[in-house]
Formats: sequence, C-alpha cells, structure tokens
Amino acid sequence: MRNRYLDLLRAVAIVRVIVYHHFGWPLLSIVFPAMGVMFAVAGSLTAASLAKRSAGDVVVSRARRLLPPVWLLGLVTVPAMLHAGWTGETGGEHPFQPGTLVFWLLPLGDPPGSDAGAFVWDALWYVRTYLWLVVLSPLLYPVFRRVGWPALALPLLLMAVLQRGSFGMPAAAESALWDLATYGACWLAGFAHRDGRLGRTSPVLVAGAFFALAGTGLYWLVQGHAETGWDLNGVSEAQAVYSLAFVLLALRWQPPIERLVAVPAVDRAVNLLNSRAVTVYLWHGVAIASVWPILAFVAMEDLGRLEAPVTLGITFAVTAVAVVLFGWAEDLAAKRRPRLWPATRTPAAAPVAPPVGPVPAGWPAADPASTATAPAGFVPEAGVLPSPVAGPQIAAADTAHMPAPGLRLGPDDPGLRLSSSPTPETAPQLRLPTLATEMPGVDMPVAGRPAPGFVPGAPDAHAGEPAPSPAPGQVPEQVPGGYDGVPWAGRAVDAGDGRAPWQVGPQRGASDAGEAPAMRYDGAP
Repeated sequence: MRNRYLDLLRAVAIVRVIVYHHFGWPLLSIVFPAMGVMFAVAGSLTAASLAKRSAGDVVVSRARRLLPPVWLLGLVTVPAMLHAGWTGETGGEHPFQPGTLVFWLLPLGDPPGSDAGAFVWDALWYVRTYLWLVVLSPLLYPVFRRVGWPALALPLLLMAVLQRGSFGMPAAAESALWDLATYGACWLAGFAHRDGRLGRTSPVLVAGAFFALAGTGLYWLVQGHAETGWDLNGVSEAQAVYSLAFVLLALRWQPPIERLVAVPAVDRAVNLLNSRAVTVYLWHGVAIASVWPILAFVAMEDLGRLEAPVTLGITFAVTAVAVVLFGWAEDLAAKRRPRLWPATRTPAAAPVAPPVGPVPAGWPAADPASTATAPAGFVPEAGVLPSPVAGPQIAAADTAHMPAPGLRLGPDDPGLRLSSSPTPETAPQLRLPTLATEMPGVDMPVAGRPAPGFVPGAPDAHAGEPAPSPAPGQVPEQVPGGYDGVPWAGRAVDAGDGRAPWQVGPQRGASDAGEAPAMRYDGAP
C-alpha cells in the first residue's frame, strides 16, 4: 500500500520547485528545501526495492522509469537548439560537442545544451545526481544497514574533502561530486525512514538533531550571505545540513493527513503530480521561458499588480499542456496503460474481515488471503453438512452448541462420534461417516479437516472418476490421497510443486512502492 504522506510531500515539493524557479524567492529554500525532500523520498523507495529485489533489477527498474521522459525531452529540444544556432556558440558552458550528446541517452554527466536554451538543461543536474545515487545504492544500503546513523556523515566528509580543492578533476566531475555530497545524506535519511530506524528514534533526539543541524546551516548562510545572498542553493554546506535537518523532522513526524487527502480535489492533484513528476520537472523550465513570449504575442505585457498571478498561471498552464503531450512516456516507462491526464481518485482499500475465534491446537492456520466457495448452483439438502468455505475455524467442542438444519448433534445419535480430547498428533475431529454431498466423486472435508486415512501429498488414484453411490446404510469408502482438487477451508490445493495441500505457497508481494508510484520514477520532482 502506498504511503500517502510521502506522496503528499513529493507533490508539495514539485509545486515549490515550480514557484521557486518562476519567482526566484530565496525564502522558499528555507521554508521548504524541496530538493532534499525529493532525494529523501527517493532514497526511502529505493531502500524498499533493495529489500525485496536484486540490486541489478532495482537499478534497471529505476533507470527504465527515469530515462524515457529524458529521451523525449532531448528528442524535441536538441534539434530545436541546433536549429537556433547552437553550433555557432563559443565560450559557453556547453559548447556543441557531438560526443557529449551521449549524456542525453545516459545522463551520468550533464546533458549538454546551448546557452540560449539553458532553461532546458539547467535543471538536469537533478537527473544526473539521482541516477548516480541509484547506481551507488546497492553499495550504500548494506553499509547503512551495518553502520547505521554514522553513515550519514559520509557525504558530509566528502564535502569536507572537496573544500580543499578539485585535485585536478574535470569541472563536470567536481560538480557531480558536490551534488552527491550535498544531497547524499538526505538519500541515506530515506534509508533510515524505510527500515524503521528513524521511527524508532526518540522524538526528543530527532528534535535536538533538527535544531543543531538547522542552526549550523543557517549560521553558515549568514556568514556568507554578503556574497551569496540568503538562498541556501548558493551555499552547498548550508544546504546539505539544513536539508538533512528538515528531512529528519519531516519523515519522523508524519502527521495524520487522512482528512486532507480524502478531499477529492487534493487527492486528484496529488495523484496527478506523482504520476507525472518527471514530466513536470523536465518541462517546467520550458513553461517558464514561454511566459513572456506568450504575453507579447497577445499584447498583454503590462499587467501591473496582476503580473505575479497571471505569469504563474501561464507557467502552470503550459506545464499542463506538456503533461498532456509528453506525460504518456512515464506510463510506458512504468509499463502502464498510457493516459493523457491521470488525475484519478485513489481507490478505497477493501475492508478485511478480522478472524473470529482462535484456531484449535494442531490445526493449520487459515490464510485470510484465500477463499473457498461452493460450486455454482450447489444447495445442500437438509441433514447434510455444507462444504467448508473460508471463514472462522471452529473447535469441535463448540459444535455441540451450534444447531444445523436437519442435523441433531446428540449423544445418542447413531453413526456420530465426537472426539474432543486432542493429542499432540491429532486435533479434534468431527466424524460424520454417513454424510454425503451432491458432488459425485468428491469426499468433502468436514470443517476444514481431512478425513481419516488421508495421506498428505499422495497421488489421488480416483481423480476424475465418479465415485459409486453407496448402498443404503453402507458407509462410503474413504478415498486416500486427497479430495480430487477440492481445497480445504482457507487453503489451496497441491500445486504440483511438492507442497502438501495445507502448506502456503510462494506469496507474491505487492508491486514495488516506489515504482510508483503514482510517481513511478520514485523521487524526481
């Protein structure tokens, strides 16, 4: 089942990213450090996958969900930048070099672009950092499981090393390492959230860590604000510790949000943003860049006080158009049916009936996930015990107080023997040797119990053959080896893999939560 709190955090972070890039308000980096939240959520989902699947499968799955939307962006924008004169640009950050275009296919380095098209590629550092953290997670997760909280210091130690110099590294490699050091601790905090370590930590300790780390980050920001301003994004050290502080508090607190996400409009918006998070992140820069050309085209450049809401509204509208035009790539990447606008309601969870009464000693426990139903059109006649269906297991000692139509459970009834003294080898059994059903060829179990003489796992010599009708007053012959494929109450029949009929077979886990999700790239805003 999806964690709706993580979905809500991710949706809020996506909206904050758009608003921040649209207006450039530095205070937003302090109020809600969105990128740290995104990396923490992605780390939690990646840890969940690594706990259930092989490392190779996790890396391939994450890359598969991330890359197709990036390829689609490059397929549209790279030819446009070439047509606009990218090859003629010199001295820019991304001069045209055909060999670097490979990073549009596998963005382990920054996908290149023209100076005029910076709004296309400027935010792709997140894609590169996310992909590196996914590749490194099969190594980081076992280290974290063994070391615990001290592992969160590793990215900060890397940052301390990078502060001493580049050590002759290329600028692209140094930039990538700085981003890993800045947000790596948030990713590991996601590990702590997933394995329950953060939830088991005392709220007092978490609050203390928050104030210590956040205070340190703000102190560094104040020290350098004369050069960098009040934006955390301008001071990597401050961004790293402050984002970690915020993430620890946000993931440890997890306030009740059931009423909020139950509002239809909120529920649909959260599901839409999670289902199209990669598309929104990749195309919102293009939407921002198109605002003023659109206003110039319609001759509405002088908006006065309405400028802020109108321009932001245009940004959201153009982003919505991009979602409709290009969002289907996320569905294909997640192996889902393509949809234009996946703003759907979250389906209500089916209620699960609690078990009624204890299971008698020695009886196999019923599997609540399985059900057994009677054949269509089958109606038991008076005096016949119906075939068992999934439901509560009833002790034999209690059956004397349960009247049944046409059946009298009395001590003087002939042919009825009630054994209620269990032994370690045998459980209480209700023996009704003269009962039969209208299902020919099937010796039905009573109350989920095997008939005497049943040999678990033995082949059924009478499978597929109708049993002869017993003569009046004659006891039906027991059929050794099974019930011709009729399951016991709450149990599956032998699947041919060597399991006895009462043994639970391999269970299929829920689909990967991060491959969500909804937001299937598992963390990209």
